[in-house]
Amino acid sequence: MTTPGPGPSASGPAASGPSASGPAAPARGAAAAAAVPECHGDICITCSDTAVEVTIVRLLADGLAVVNTGQGEEEVSVALVQAQVGDTILVHAKEAIAVVGR
Repeated sequence: MTTPGPGPSASGPAASGPSASGPAAPARGAAAAAAVPECHGDICITCSDTAVEVTIVRLLADGLAVVNTGQGEEEVSVALVQAQVGDTILVHAKEAIAVVGR
């Protein structure tokens, strides 16, 4: 008795394309570099690996606030903390994660 091997079968050719071999490989080289956001200046609270201390300048609707980063103003979410204008907060990836001093 013969056991079937890999490759085409009597019902048609073997499957091909991304679904047959798993997900597509991640982009490399210039394509990968274009997919990563580029930061400018000394502070980028959007993609920094650390939390940054900032001061709330004004509260906006929908759990957002304008904060002073020391390099300018940015809009961040304060939905996870109880904060007021003038409070210093820790921000990571545009999300306030703590109020400093509480």
